[in-house]
Amino acid sequence: MTTPDDTSKGAAPATGKAPAKDPWELPDVSDLVVGVLGGTGDQGRGLAYRLAKAGQQVIIGSRAADRAQAAAAELGHGVSGADNAECARRSDIVIIAVPWEGHARTLEALRDDLAGKLVIDCVNPLGFDKQGAYALKPTEGSAAQQAAALLPESRVTAAFHHLSAVILQDPEIAEIDTDVLVLGERRADTDVVQALAGRIPGMRGVFAGRLRNAHQVESLVANLISANRRYKAHAGLRLTDI
Repeated sequence: MTTPDDTSKGAAPATGKAPAKDPWELPDVSDLVVGVLGGTGDQGRGLAYRLAKAGQQVIIGSRAADRAQAAAAELGHGVSGADNAECARRSDIVIIAVPWEGHARTLEALRDDLAGKLVIDCVNPLGFDKQGAYALKPTEGSAAQQAAALLPESRVTAAFHHLSAVILQDPEIAEIDTDVLVLGERRADTDVVQALAGRIPGMRGVFAGRLRNAHQVESLVANLISANRRYKAHAGLRLTDI
């Protein structure tokens, strides 16, 4: 029981509320198997390489199992390859890194295989013309929201949008100095994704809102492409004061 003397000595009065959770207290995800659908493309391949190099068990998924297996053999670090369905079934977490044009078709075909899985969508709906890259807005609002609509039995999050595939795949770069914006509906899920991002040296996962905010995160890639072309760089993001 708190007494007036206890309070005067600096003890906090009892409020009946549990202390707020430290937002940087994240779970151990080192034992989780990560599948990367679209793992033979530049972005998926780069993510698979970085996570496997950090000690994560990684499976590359592709429409053709032999293509996935060939890419996995090139990456090393224990990466394995499988067709998309097997990759989804064998993984605890599945990263969606397929081209936007095949996004809906891929997810529709894998709805049952992805049921119960934590899904991380990193797809950026973009168009390109003579003026450069520009954002597209899906009917659902964003690629991540489209994924959530197509995968009602999965736990859909969004992350890894702003990473340079060139830097991800460069073995000479030991650390990637960037923040990863993570969006989702459940804190337990976004905490896992933040922790996964943090497995890659130099990276930090930062909660950035619910899936309804995913469109502007996906769209920002068009601005980064413009900046990178102007400055001949591979720019990422860093948030200040957190």
